[in-house]
Amino acid sequence: MASEILMNSTQRETRLALVEDSQVVELHIERKGERGIVGNIYKGRVIKVLPGMQAAFVDIGLSRAAFLYVGDIHHHVHDLQLMVNDEDEGDQEEEGDEIRDQLHQPVPPFSPIEDLIREGEDMLVQISKEPLGSKGARITSHISIPGRHLVFMPTVDHVGVSRRIENEIERQRLKEIISQIKPTSCGIIVRTVSEHENSDKLKADLTFLQGTWERILEKESRVPAPSLIYEDLDLCLRGVRDLFTEDVTRLIVDTVENYERILDFMDMFMPSLKPCVELYEGDEPIFDHFGIEIELNKALGRKVWLKSGGYINIDFTEALVAIDVNTGRYVGKRNLQETILKTNLEAAKEIAYQLRLRNIGGIIIVDFIDMDRQADREKVSNALHDALKKDKQKTNILKISELGLVQMTRKRTRESLTRTLSEQCPYCEGKGFIKSLTTMCYEILRSISRHISDDGSAGIKVTAHPEVVKLLFEEESEQIDEIQRKHNTKIQLSADPNLFQEQYEIASDGKLFTQI
Repeated sequence: MASEILMNSTQRETRLALVEDSQVVELHIERKGERGIVGNIYKGRVIKVLPGMQAAFVDIGLSRAAFLYVGDIHHHVHDLQLMVNDEDEGDQEEEGDEIRDQLHQPVPPFSPIEDLIREGEDMLVQISKEPLGSKGARITSHISIPGRHLVFMPTVDHVGVSRRIENEIERQRLKEIISQIKPTSCGIIVRTVSEHENSDKLKADLTFLQGTWERILEKESRVPAPSLIYEDLDLCLRGVRDLFTEDVTRLIVDTVENYERILDFMDMFMPSLKPCVELYEGDEPIFDHFGIEIELNKALGRKVWLKSGGYINIDFTEALVAIDVNTGRYVGKRNLQETILKTNLEAAKEIAYQLRLRNIGGIIIVDFIDMDRQADREKVSNALHDALKKDKQKTNILKISELGLVQMTRKRTRESLTRTLSEQCPYCEGKGFIKSLTTMCYEILRSISRHISDDGSAGIKVTAHPEVVKLLFEEESEQIDEIQRKHNTKIQLSADPNLFQEQYEIASDGKLFTQI
Protein backbone atom coordinates (compact mmCIF):
# COMPACT_ATOMS: atom_id res chain seq x y z
CA MET A 1 0.00 0.00 0.00
CA ALA A 2 1.61 3.24 -1.18
CA SER A 3 1.86 5.83 1.57
CA GLU A 4 3.04 9.40 1.92
CA ILE A 5 3.80 11.59 4.92
CA LEU A 6 3.03 15.31 4.68
CA MET A 7 4.39 17.68 7.30
CA ASN A 8 3.32 21.29 7.87
CA SER A 9 5.19 23.39 10.46
CA THR A 10 5.01 26.89 11.89
CA GLN A 11 6.69 28.42 14.92
CA ARG A 12 3.78 27.35 17.13
CA GLU A 13 2.46 24.16 15.57
CA THR A 14 3.49 21.03 13.67
CA ARG A 15 0.92 18.98 11.79
CA LEU A 16 1.58 15.59 10.20
CA ALA A 17 -0.70 13.66 7.85
CA LEU A 18 -0.25 10.02 6.86
CA VAL A 19 -1.82 9.35 3.45
CA GLU A 20 -2.50 5.81 2.22
CA ASP A 21 -3.72 5.24 -1.33
CA SER A 22 -4.54 8.97 -1.65
CA GLN A 23 -6.67 8.93 1.51
CA VAL A 24 -5.74 10.66 4.78
CA VAL A 25 -5.73 7.97 7.47
CA GLU A 26 -3.92 9.63 10.38
CA LEU A 27 -3.54 13.23 11.54
CA HIS A 28 -1.08 14.19 14.28
CA ILE A 29 -0.89 17.69 15.75
CA GLU A 30 1.61 19.07 18.24
CA ARG A 31 1.57 22.65 19.52
CA LYS A 32 4.28 24.52 21.33
CA GLY A 33 3.40 24.52 25.03
CA GLU A 34 0.98 21.60 24.50
CA ARG A 35 3.49 18.96 23.46
CA GLY A 36 2.52 15.37 24.21
CA ILE A 37 4.23 13.67 27.12
CA VAL A 38 3.69 9.96 26.39
CA GLY A 39 7.10 8.29 26.52
CA ASN A 40 8.65 10.95 28.76
CA ILE A 41 10.55 9.66 31.80
CA TYR A 42 10.39 11.43 35.18
CA LYS A 43 11.90 11.12 38.59
CA GLY A 44 8.76 11.26 40.69
CA ARG A 45 7.82 11.14 44.34
CA VAL A 46 5.02 9.00 45.75
CA ILE A 47 2.54 11.30 47.49
CA LYS A 48 -0.34 8.90 48.19
CA VAL A 49 -0.67 5.11 48.37
CA LEU A 50 -4.24 3.77 48.11
CA PRO A 51 -4.41 0.13 49.31
CA GLY A 52 -8.13 -0.04 48.57
CA MET A 53 -7.48 0.72 44.90
CA GLN A 54 -4.06 -0.96 44.73
CA ALA A 55 -2.77 2.24 43.15
CA ALA A 56 -0.77 5.32 44.03
CA PHE A 57 -0.49 8.97 43.07
CA VAL A 58 2.96 10.19 42.11
CA ASP A 59 4.11 13.81 41.82
CA ILE A 60 6.09 14.16 38.59
CA GLY A 61 5.96 17.93 38.38
CA LEU A 62 2.74 18.30 36.34
CA SER A 63 -0.36 20.21 37.43
CA ARG A 64 -2.05 16.93 38.41
CA ALA A 65 -0.51 13.93 40.13
CA ALA A 66 0.09 10.89 37.93
CA PHE A 67 -1.68 7.56 38.53
CA LEU A 68 0.35 4.37 39.11
CA TYR A 69 -1.44 1.01 39.19
CA VAL A 70 0.08 -1.90 41.12
CA GLY A 71 0.58 -3.91 37.91
CA ASP A 72 2.73 -1.12 36.49
CA ILE A 73 5.40 -1.44 39.17
CA HIS A 74 8.39 -3.35 37.82
CA HIS A 75 8.77 -5.46 40.99
CA HIS A 76 5.97 -7.60 39.49
CA VAL A 77 7.89 -8.72 36.46
CA HIS A 78 8.97 -11.84 38.40
CA ASP A 79 5.38 -12.52 39.48
CA LEU A 80 4.28 -12.44 35.86
CA GLN A 81 7.06 -14.80 34.76
CA LEU A 82 6.87 -13.16 31.34
CA MET A 83 3.68 -14.94 30.39
CA VAL A 84 3.54 -13.25 26.99
CA ASN A 85 4.37 -15.42 24.01
CA ASP A 86 5.49 -14.05 20.69
CA GLU A 87 2.23 -14.61 18.88
CA ASP A 88 0.47 -12.19 21.25
CA GLU A 89 2.99 -9.38 20.99
CA GLY A 90 1.86 -5.99 19.78
CA ASP A 91 3.46 -3.84 17.12
CA GLN A 92 5.82 -1.14 18.31
CA GLU A 93 4.65 1.77 16.19
CA GLU A 94 3.55 3.68 19.30
CA GLU A 95 6.44 3.60 21.79
CA GLY A 96 6.05 -0.06 22.70
CA ASP A 97 2.70 0.45 24.45
CA GLU A 98 1.08 -2.81 23.46
CA ILE A 99 4.00 -4.95 24.62
CA ARG A 100 4.06 -3.16 27.96
CA ASP A 101 0.32 -3.68 28.35
CA GLN A 102 0.61 -7.40 27.81
CA LEU A 103 3.70 -7.78 29.97
CA HIS A 104 1.89 -6.05 32.80
CA GLN A 105 -1.52 -7.68 32.70
CA PRO A 106 -2.73 -8.25 36.28
CA VAL A 107 -2.04 -11.91 37.03
CA PRO A 108 -2.81 -12.76 40.68
CA PRO A 109 -1.34 -13.03 43.16
CA PHE A 110 0.34 -9.63 43.21
CA SER A 111 2.21 -8.29 46.18
CA PRO A 112 0.08 -5.54 47.78
CA ILE A 113 1.10 -2.10 46.62
CA GLU A 114 1.71 -0.99 50.23
CA ASP A 115 4.50 -3.61 50.40
CA LEU A 116 6.14 -2.29 47.24
CA ILE A 117 6.24 1.49 47.58
CA ARG A 118 5.95 4.05 50.38
CA GLU A 119 4.75 7.63 50.52
CA GLY A 120 7.70 9.98 50.11
CA GLU A 121 9.67 7.43 48.08
CA ASP A 122 11.38 8.55 44.84
CA MET A 123 10.99 6.41 41.73
CA LEU A 124 11.69 6.48 37.99
CA VAL A 125 8.48 6.37 35.95
CA GLN A 126 7.37 6.78 32.35
CA ILE A 127 4.16 8.26 30.92
CA SER A 128 2.03 5.54 29.31
CA LYS A 129 -1.12 7.66 28.79
CA GLU A 130 -1.60 11.38 28.43
CA PRO A 131 -3.75 13.23 30.98
CA LEU A 132 -7.27 12.84 29.60
CA GLY A 133 -10.09 15.14 30.64
CA SER A 134 -10.01 15.51 34.42
CA LYS A 135 -7.68 12.52 34.88
CA GLY A 136 -3.96 12.78 35.47
CA ALA A 137 -1.37 10.94 33.41
CA ARG A 138 -1.08 7.15 33.66
CA ILE A 139 2.47 6.07 34.46
CA THR A 140 4.50 2.89 34.69
CA SER A 141 7.88 1.97 36.14
CA HIS A 142 8.40 -0.50 33.28
CA ILE A 143 10.62 1.77 31.19
CA SER A 144 10.76 1.37 27.41
CA ILE A 145 12.90 3.48 25.08
CA PRO A 146 11.97 3.28 21.39
CA GLY A 147 14.52 3.51 18.61
CA ARG A 148 14.15 3.22 14.88
CA HIS A 149 14.50 -0.58 14.78
CA LEU A 150 14.23 -1.69 18.41
CA VAL A 151 12.49 -0.92 21.67
CA PHE A 152 14.84 -1.21 24.68
CA MET A 153 13.23 -2.28 27.99
CA PRO A 154 15.76 -2.26 30.84
CA THR A 155 13.38 -3.64 33.51
CA VAL A 156 12.51 -6.98 31.85
CA ASP A 157 14.50 -9.88 30.39
CA HIS A 158 12.63 -10.65 27.20
CA VAL A 159 13.04 -10.88 23.41
CA GLY A 160 10.08 -10.24 21.13
CA VAL A 161 9.29 -9.54 17.51
CA SER A 162 6.46 -7.37 16.21
CA ARG A 163 3.50 -9.46 15.17
CA ARG A 164 3.30 -7.45 11.96
CA ILE A 165 6.36 -9.39 10.80
CA GLU A 166 4.46 -12.52 9.79
CA ASN A 167 7.13 -14.63 8.06
CA GLU A 168 8.21 -17.20 10.62
CA ILE A 169 11.68 -17.66 9.13
CA GLU A 170 12.32 -13.91 9.30
CA ARG A 171 11.00 -13.76 12.86
CA GLN A 172 13.40 -16.51 13.91
CA ARG A 173 16.33 -14.80 12.15
CA LEU A 174 15.67 -11.56 14.00
CA LYS A 175 15.35 -13.36 17.33
CA GLU A 176 18.69 -15.05 16.82
CA ILE A 177 20.37 -11.72 16.05
CA ILE A 178 18.91 -10.08 19.16
CA SER A 179 19.81 -13.06 21.36
CA GLN A 180 23.44 -12.64 20.29
CA ILE A 181 23.69 -8.89 20.90
CA LYS A 182 21.29 -8.40 23.84
CA PRO A 183 22.81 -7.57 27.22
CA THR A 184 21.69 -9.72 30.14
CA SER A 185 18.69 -8.71 32.26
CA CYS A 186 17.07 -6.40 29.74
CA GLY A 187 14.34 -6.69 27.12
CA ILE A 188 14.37 -6.02 23.38
CA ILE A 189 11.40 -5.78 21.02
CA VAL A 190 12.10 -5.81 17.29
CA ARG A 191 9.99 -3.24 15.45
CA THR A 192 8.26 -3.79 12.12
CA VAL A 193 10.76 -1.70 10.16
CA SER A 194 13.53 -4.15 11.12
CA GLU A 195 12.21 -6.78 8.71
CA HIS A 196 15.08 -7.91 6.42
CA GLU A 197 17.55 -5.52 8.10
CA ASN A 198 21.08 -6.72 8.80
CA SER A 199 22.60 -7.24 12.25
CA ASP A 200 24.83 -4.17 12.00
CA LYS A 201 21.84 -1.81 11.89
CA LEU A 202 20.17 -3.54 14.81
CA LYS A 203 23.36 -3.49 16.83
CA ALA A 204 23.90 0.22 16.12
CA ASP A 205 20.36 0.98 17.26
CA LEU A 206 20.84 -1.02 20.45
CA THR A 207 24.12 0.77 21.22
CA PHE A 208 22.37 4.12 20.84
CA LEU A 209 19.50 3.04 23.12
CA GLN A 210 21.86 1.70 25.76
CA GLY A 211 23.70 5.02 25.78
CA THR A 212 20.39 6.81 26.20
CA TRP A 213 19.51 4.62 29.19
CA GLU A 214 22.91 5.24 30.81
CA ARG A 215 22.39 9.01 30.47
CA ILE A 216 18.93 8.65 32.03
CA LEU A 217 20.35 6.83 35.05
CA GLU A 218 23.15 9.37 35.42
CA LYS A 219 20.71 12.28 35.38
CA GLU A 220 18.36 10.52 37.81
CA SER A 221 21.18 10.23 40.34
CA ARG A 222 21.87 13.97 40.47
CA VAL A 223 18.46 15.71 40.18
CA PRO A 224 15.73 16.03 42.83
CA ALA A 225 12.19 14.73 42.52
CA PRO A 226 10.05 15.71 40.75
CA SER A 227 12.12 16.23 37.58
CA LEU A 228 11.86 15.50 33.88
CA ILE A 229 14.65 13.04 33.08
CA TYR A 230 14.06 12.16 29.42
CA GLU A 231 11.84 13.74 26.80
CA ASP A 232 10.76 11.85 23.71
CA LEU A 233 11.35 13.28 20.23
CA ASP A 234 9.08 16.04 18.95
CA LEU A 235 6.43 15.22 16.34
CA CYS A 236 8.73 16.04 13.43
CA LEU A 237 11.33 13.37 14.25
CA ARG A 238 8.95 11.02 16.08
CA GLY A 239 6.82 10.83 12.96
CA VAL A 240 9.85 9.89 10.89
CA ARG A 241 10.93 7.28 13.43
CA ASP A 242 7.53 5.64 13.90
CA LEU A 243 5.67 6.14 10.61
CA PHE A 244 8.39 5.98 7.94
CA THR A 245 8.01 2.30 6.98
CA GLU A 246 8.90 0.55 3.73
CA ASP A 247 5.42 1.40 2.41
CA VAL A 248 6.14 5.15 2.53
CA THR A 249 7.22 6.39 -0.88
CA ARG A 250 7.97 9.97 0.11
CA LEU A 251 7.97 12.44 2.97
CA ILE A 252 7.18 16.03 2.02
CA VAL A 253 8.03 18.80 4.48
CA ASP A 254 7.38 22.52 4.02
CA THR A 255 10.15 24.14 6.09
CA VAL A 256 13.89 24.16 5.43
CA GLU A 257 14.64 23.78 9.15
CA ASN A 258 12.68 20.55 9.54
CA TYR A 259 13.89 19.29 6.17
CA GLU A 260 17.50 19.57 7.37
CA ARG A 261 16.68 18.09 10.80
CA ILE A 262 15.07 15.07 9.15
CA LEU A 263 18.03 14.52 6.83
CA ASP A 264 20.43 14.67 9.81
CA PHE A 265 18.24 12.19 11.70
CA MET A 266 18.21 9.87 8.69
CA ASP A 267 21.98 10.06 8.37
CA MET A 268 22.13 8.36 11.75
CA PHE A 269 19.30 5.83 11.50
CA MET A 270 18.09 5.36 7.92
CA PRO A 271 20.44 6.86 5.31
CA SER A 272 19.00 4.74 2.50
CA LEU A 273 15.65 6.56 2.81
CA LYS A 274 17.04 10.09 2.42
CA PRO A 275 16.08 10.25 -1.30
CA CYS A 276 12.42 9.87 -0.24
CA VAL A 277 12.46 13.22 1.60
CA GLU A 278 11.30 16.26 -0.38
CA LEU A 279 11.15 19.96 0.45
CA TYR A 280 7.82 21.51 -0.59
CA GLU A 281 8.37 24.89 -2.20
CA GLY A 282 4.95 25.64 -3.68
CA ASP A 283 3.16 28.96 -3.19
CA GLU A 284 -0.01 27.32 -1.90
CA PRO A 285 0.11 25.97 1.71
CA ILE A 286 1.07 22.30 1.65
CA PHE A 287 -2.10 21.04 3.37
CA ASP A 288 -4.24 23.06 0.96
CA HIS A 289 -2.30 21.80 -2.06
CA PHE A 290 -2.77 18.15 -1.12
CA GLY A 291 -6.38 18.54 0.12
CA ILE A 292 -5.53 17.78 3.75
CA GLU A 293 -7.15 20.95 5.13
CA ILE A 294 -10.54 19.91 3.78
CA GLU A 295 -10.22 16.46 5.36
CA LEU A 296 -9.16 18.03 8.64
CA ASN A 297 -12.32 20.13 8.77
CA LYS A 298 -14.46 17.10 7.89
CA ALA A 299 -12.86 15.14 10.73
CA LEU A 300 -14.43 17.54 13.24
CA GLY A 301 -17.98 17.09 11.97
CA ARG A 302 -20.59 15.06 13.82
CA LYS A 303 -22.19 13.61 10.68
CA VAL A 304 -20.24 11.58 8.12
CA TRP A 305 -21.98 10.76 4.83
CA LEU A 306 -21.54 7.36 3.20
CA LYS A 307 -21.20 6.96 -0.57
CA SER A 308 -24.56 5.19 -0.82
CA GLY A 309 -26.40 8.12 0.79
CA GLY A 310 -26.50 6.72 4.32
CA TYR A 311 -24.59 8.37 7.15
CA ILE A 312 -23.10 7.88 10.61
CA ASN A 313 -23.29 10.22 13.61
CA ILE A 314 -20.37 10.36 16.06
CA ASP A 315 -21.15 11.67 19.55
CA PHE A 316 -18.72 12.08 22.44
CA THR A 317 -19.92 11.60 26.02
CA GLU A 318 -18.05 11.62 29.32
CA ALA A 319 -17.90 7.81 29.50
CA LEU A 320 -17.90 6.62 25.89
CA VAL A 321 -18.23 7.44 22.20
CA ALA A 322 -21.53 6.54 20.52
CA ILE A 323 -21.71 5.95 16.76
CA ASP A 324 -25.13 5.68 15.13
CA VAL A 325 -25.70 4.29 11.62
CA ASN A 326 -28.62 5.53 9.47
CA THR A 327 -29.84 4.80 5.93
CA GLY A 328 -30.30 8.53 5.24
CA ARG A 329 -31.06 9.14 1.55
CA TYR A 330 -30.31 5.55 0.54
CA VAL A 331 -33.52 3.64 -0.34
CA GLY A 332 -31.97 0.56 -1.96
CA LYS A 333 -33.02 -1.37 -5.05
CA ARG A 334 -34.31 -4.78 -3.91
CA ASN A 335 -35.69 -5.10 -0.40
CA LEU A 336 -35.33 -3.64 3.07
CA GLN A 337 -32.92 -6.30 4.37
CA GLU A 338 -30.50 -5.77 1.47
CA THR A 339 -30.68 -2.01 1.94
CA ILE A 340 -29.87 -2.33 5.64
CA LEU A 341 -27.04 -4.81 5.02
CA LYS A 342 -25.37 -2.64 2.38
CA THR A 343 -25.59 0.44 4.59
CA ASN A 344 -24.15 -1.40 7.59
CA LEU A 345 -21.29 -2.91 5.57
CA GLU A 346 -20.37 0.47 4.18
CA ALA A 347 -20.64 2.01 7.65
CA ALA A 348 -18.34 -0.65 9.16
CA LYS A 349 -15.49 0.38 6.84
CA GLU A 350 -16.12 4.08 7.42
CA ILE A 351 -16.25 3.65 11.21
CA ALA A 352 -12.85 1.90 11.23
CA TYR A 353 -11.46 4.72 9.11
CA GLN A 354 -12.93 7.47 11.32
CA LEU A 355 -11.64 5.85 14.52
CA ARG A 356 -8.12 5.95 13.13
CA LEU A 357 -8.40 9.38 11.52
CA ARG A 358 -9.90 11.04 14.62
CA ASN A 359 -7.83 8.93 17.05
CA ILE A 360 -10.96 7.94 18.97
CA GLY A 361 -10.22 5.68 21.92
CA GLY A 362 -11.76 4.24 25.07
CA ILE A 363 -15.19 2.60 25.11
CA ILE A 364 -17.05 2.80 21.79
CA ILE A 365 -20.67 1.74 21.17
CA VAL A 366 -21.76 1.32 17.53
CA ASP A 367 -25.49 1.22 16.84
CA PHE A 368 -25.84 -0.49 13.47
CA ILE A 369 -29.26 -0.60 11.82
CA ASP A 370 -31.20 -3.59 13.20
CA MET A 371 -30.70 -6.80 11.16
CA ASP A 372 -33.08 -9.74 11.46
CA ARG A 373 -30.79 -12.32 9.85
CA GLN A 374 -27.90 -13.75 11.88
CA ALA A 375 -25.89 -14.20 8.69
CA ASP A 376 -26.12 -10.46 8.00
CA ARG A 377 -24.96 -9.62 11.52
CA GLU A 378 -21.94 -11.88 11.04
CA LYS A 379 -21.09 -10.23 7.71
CA VAL A 380 -21.14 -6.79 9.30
CA SER A 381 -19.10 -7.95 12.30
CA ASN A 382 -16.49 -9.54 10.01
CA ALA A 383 -16.35 -6.40 7.87
CA LEU A 384 -15.63 -4.29 10.96
CA HIS A 385 -12.88 -6.70 12.11
CA ASP A 386 -11.27 -6.71 8.66
CA ALA A 387 -11.36 -2.92 8.38
CA LEU A 388 -9.69 -2.52 11.77
CA LYS A 389 -6.73 -4.73 10.83
CA LYS A 390 -4.99 -1.68 9.35
CA ASP A 391 -5.22 0.13 12.68
CA LYS A 392 -1.98 0.11 14.72
CA GLN A 393 -3.86 0.73 17.96
CA LYS A 394 -5.10 -2.28 19.87
CA THR A 395 -8.86 -2.91 19.59
CA ASN A 396 -11.18 -5.38 21.30
CA ILE A 397 -14.58 -6.04 19.72
CA LEU A 398 -17.50 -7.99 21.17
CA LYS A 399 -20.02 -9.80 19.01
CA ILE A 400 -22.82 -7.77 17.48
CA SER A 401 -26.02 -8.10 19.51
CA GLU A 402 -29.51 -8.85 18.23
CA LEU A 403 -30.25 -5.15 18.60
CA GLY A 404 -27.41 -4.30 16.25
CA LEU A 405 -25.11 -2.94 18.96
CA VAL A 406 -21.37 -3.49 18.94
CA GLN A 407 -19.32 -2.84 22.08
CA MET A 408 -15.64 -2.26 21.50
CA THR A 409 -12.58 -0.61 22.98
CA ARG A 410 -9.67 1.07 21.24
CA LYS A 411 -6.40 1.82 22.99
CA ARG A 412 -6.15 5.48 23.92
CA THR A 413 -2.83 7.12 24.80
CA ARG A 414 -3.61 10.71 23.75
CA GLU A 415 -6.60 12.95 23.23
CA SER A 416 -8.78 12.51 20.15
CA LEU A 417 -8.51 14.92 17.25
CA THR A 418 -11.84 16.47 18.28
CA ARG A 419 -10.66 17.23 21.82
CA THR A 420 -7.28 18.45 20.55
CA LEU A 421 -8.72 20.93 18.06
CA SER A 422 -11.94 22.00 19.77
CA GLU A 423 -13.37 22.90 23.16
CA GLN A 424 -16.77 22.75 24.79
CA CYS A 425 -19.15 25.36 23.45
CA PRO A 426 -19.58 28.04 26.14
CA TYR A 427 -23.02 28.80 24.75
CA CYS A 428 -24.73 25.41 24.83
CA GLU A 429 -22.25 24.06 27.46
CA GLY A 430 -21.69 20.89 25.49
CA LYS A 431 -25.37 19.96 25.11
CA GLY A 432 -25.29 20.42 21.37
CA PHE A 433 -28.77 21.98 21.52
CA ILE A 434 -30.19 25.43 22.29
CA LYS A 435 -33.68 26.48 23.28
CA SER A 436 -35.95 27.11 20.32
CA LEU A 437 -37.28 30.57 19.40
CA THR A 438 -40.76 29.60 20.62
CA THR A 439 -39.39 28.34 23.93
CA MET A 440 -37.52 31.61 24.41
CA CYS A 441 -40.67 33.66 23.69
CA TYR A 442 -42.66 31.79 26.32
CA GLU A 443 -39.80 32.04 28.83
CA ILE A 444 -39.65 35.82 28.35
CA LEU A 445 -43.41 36.17 28.74
CA ARG A 446 -43.36 34.17 31.98
CA SER A 447 -40.50 36.30 33.27
CA ILE A 448 -42.49 39.48 32.50
CA SER A 449 -45.52 38.13 34.33
CA ARG A 450 -43.44 37.28 37.41
CA HIS A 451 -42.03 40.81 37.51
CA ILE A 452 -45.34 42.54 37.06
CA SER A 453 -46.91 40.61 39.89
CA ASP A 454 -44.23 42.06 42.16
CA ASP A 455 -43.73 45.61 40.89
CA GLY A 456 -47.09 46.74 39.63
CA SER A 457 -47.59 48.60 36.35
CA ALA A 458 -44.15 50.08 35.73
CA GLY A 459 -43.05 50.18 32.07
CA ILE A 460 -41.07 47.20 30.86
CA LYS A 461 -38.31 46.94 28.24
CA VAL A 462 -37.37 43.57 26.79
CA THR A 463 -34.07 43.20 24.90
CA ALA A 464 -33.45 39.92 23.06
CA HIS A 465 -31.98 38.32 19.95
CA PRO A 466 -33.54 39.77 16.73
CA GLU A 467 -35.19 36.46 15.78
CA VAL A 468 -36.78 36.14 19.23
CA VAL A 469 -38.07 39.72 19.06
CA LYS A 470 -39.42 39.09 15.57
CA LEU A 471 -41.36 36.04 16.77
CA LEU A 472 -42.74 37.98 19.76
CA PHE A 473 -44.05 40.63 17.37
CA GLU A 474 -45.46 38.20 14.80
CA GLU A 475 -46.70 35.21 16.81
CA GLU A 476 -47.10 36.37 20.41
CA SER A 477 -48.46 39.90 19.99
CA GLU A 478 -51.85 38.89 21.40
CA GLN A 479 -50.25 37.64 24.64
CA ILE A 480 -48.22 40.84 24.93
CA ASP A 481 -51.37 42.94 24.42
CA GLU A 482 -53.17 40.85 27.04
CA ILE A 483 -50.39 41.44 29.60
CA GLN A 484 -50.37 45.19 28.87
CA ARG A 485 -54.16 45.47 29.29
CA LYS A 486 -54.30 43.31 32.37
CA HIS A 487 -51.53 45.18 34.23
CA ASN A 488 -52.00 48.63 32.66
CA THR A 489 -48.38 48.72 31.55
CA LYS A 490 -46.34 49.23 28.40
CA ILE A 491 -43.99 46.56 27.02
CA GLN A 492 -41.21 47.71 24.70
CA LEU A 493 -39.37 45.12 22.57
CA SER A 494 -35.79 45.83 21.46
CA ALA A 495 -33.56 43.65 19.26
CA ASP A 496 -29.85 43.28 19.99
CA PRO A 497 -27.84 41.22 17.47
CA ASN A 498 -25.00 40.91 20.02
CA LEU A 499 -27.15 38.69 22.23
CA PHE A 500 -27.30 34.93 21.65
CA GLN A 501 -30.61 33.23 21.03
CA GLU A 502 -30.94 32.13 24.68
CA GLN A 503 -29.98 35.53 26.13
CA TYR A 504 -32.37 38.35 27.03
CA GLU A 505 -32.69 41.28 29.40
CA ILE A 506 -35.80 42.69 31.08
CA ALA A 507 -35.75 46.15 32.68
CA SER A 508 -38.32 48.36 34.40
CA ASP A 509 -37.87 52.16 34.70
CA GLY A 510 -34.22 51.74 33.78
CA LYS A 511 -33.67 49.10 36.47
CA LEU A 512 -32.45 45.72 35.17
CA PHE A 513 -34.18 42.90 37.02
CA THR A 514 -33.72 39.91 34.68
CA GLN A 515 -30.59 39.10 32.69
CA ILE A 516 -30.05 35.67 31.15
